Amino acid sequence: MNMIRNLLLVALGGALGSVLRYLLSGINASFPWGTFAVNILGSLLIGLLVGMVSKGVLSPETKLLMVTGFCGGFTTFSTFASESLGMMKAGDVLLTALYVGTSVVIGILAVWGGMLLSELFTDTLR
Repeated sequence: MNMIRNLLLVALGGALGSVLRYLLSGINASFPWGTFAVNILGSLLIGLLVGMVSKGVLSPETKLLMVTGFCGGFTTFSTFASESLGMMKAGDVLLTALYVGTSVVIGILAVWGGMLLSELFTDTLR
């Protein structure tokens, strides 16, 4: 019974994350702003949630729903890689480097920022 419930939590979260990613990632121009925003927001949210789970504020079930499900469906690394390759094939080497570099660096900083935010939230909730 637990396995079925866990699968349903992941599926529900993944469906919601995928729909939100679809709505946000449609914002494209010469630079894929929608995917960039989704990756950064997803990184921030994963950091926040993982931090809160590690502090015992959120349950393992919430982690399945939100981290594995929602963030797994919401973040778009495969799309990021595909768009980067497309930009590179189009000859936009500088723009590709800017996109890849800023996505990775700001994504890592966003995870760190989310974990710092989890400290504030967990201190407030105690």
